[in-house]
Amino acid sequence: MKEIYECIIIGGGFAGLQASIQLGRYKRKTLVIDSNYGRSTYCKRYRNILGWPSGISGLQLRELGKKQATEYGISFLEDKVITVQKNDTTFEIVTEKGLTFDAKTILLATGLLDRIPDIKHIFDCLGTSIYVCPDCDGYEISDKSVLVLGAGIAGANMALEIHYWTNKITYINHDGEELETDVLNQLRHKGIIYQKEKIIEIVKDQDSNFKGITLKNGDILLADRAFIGFGGNKIHNELAKQLGVELLNNKHVIVNPRTKETNVSNVWSAGDLVAHSQQVTIAMGEGTQAAVWIHKRLLEIN
Repeated sequence: MKEIYECIIIGGGFAGLQASIQLGRYKRKTLVIDSNYGRSTYCKRYRNILGWPSGISGLQLRELGKKQATEYGISFLEDKVITVQKNDTTFEIVTEKGLTFDAKTILLATGLLDRIPDIKHIFDCLGTSIYVCPDCDGYEISDKSVLVLGAGIAGANMALEIHYWTNKITYINHDGEELETDVLNQLRHKGIIYQKEKIIEIVKDQDSNFKGITLKNGDILLADRAFIGFGGNKIHNELAKQLGVELLNNKHVIVNPRTKETNVSNVWSAGDLVAHSQQVTIAMGEGTQAAVWIHKRLLEIN
C-alpha cells in the first residue's frame, strides 16, 4: 500500500521550516520538499530577528531550522515539485526527479525570487552591504551614502522610500523605462541624484563589502551601501494555479487571515507566496499558524 503523508510542505524557507517544526511537535508524518533555491538562501545577514542582535545568515538559519525539524522526525527531500493534483481524499505530488507522493494536506510555501540582473559581484555583497528590503535593512544605511540600483519606477520608489534613513542617495536606472516628469520632480525635491546608465560591475573590497559601481560609460560611482529595486519579482504560484487556488491581482495567494487555509480545502499557504510585508518573522508566524490549523484538520479527517 502506498505511503500517505499527513502533510507535505512544498518549500523549505522560513515559513515551511517553522511549520514543519510545529507539525513535528504534533508528531505528524510530514515531508518537506525544497529545491534549495529560494530568497532565504542568498541573504547573508538578517539583523531584525529577535534573539540574533548580531545578525544571522539565511543559510545558517535554514540549517538550524532543518536540524531542529529533523529531531522531531520531519523528513526532507531536495527536489522540485512539478505537479500537484487533488484526488478524492488526498493530493498526488510529482517531482522533477520523477518521484510521486500522496498527502492528506498541503502547505504551499514556495515564496518568491527578486529579479536581479547579471551584474558582476552583486551576489557577493547581497545581504551584507547591498540590501533588498527597507523594512529589514533601512536602519543599516542611516546617514550613509547609498546607491539605488534599479529599474524604472520600481527603483525610483525604492529611492524615495529609503530617503527616510538618509538624504545621500543616487538612483541608477539600470534597465528600466525613462521616468515620468512627476517622478523626476519627486526625486529632485528629495535631493536624490538620478542617472540612467547600465551597471557593469559592483566595486567591492577583499571582504566583499560594497564600495561602489562601474557604469557602462566607464564612470565609477562610490558609496557606503546600496539597495536594489529592479521590480519584476517572480512569485512562485504555479502549483497554486494548478490546484485552483484563488490569487490576488498581484499574483499572491489569498488565504483565510486566521487559519492560512486557501479556498481549496486542505491546502494552506504561508510566507512570501501570501501577500504581506515579506518579513522573516512574519513568514515564521504564518508557518506556525498554518501548522496549528493543519493539525486541527487532521484531527477531523484521520
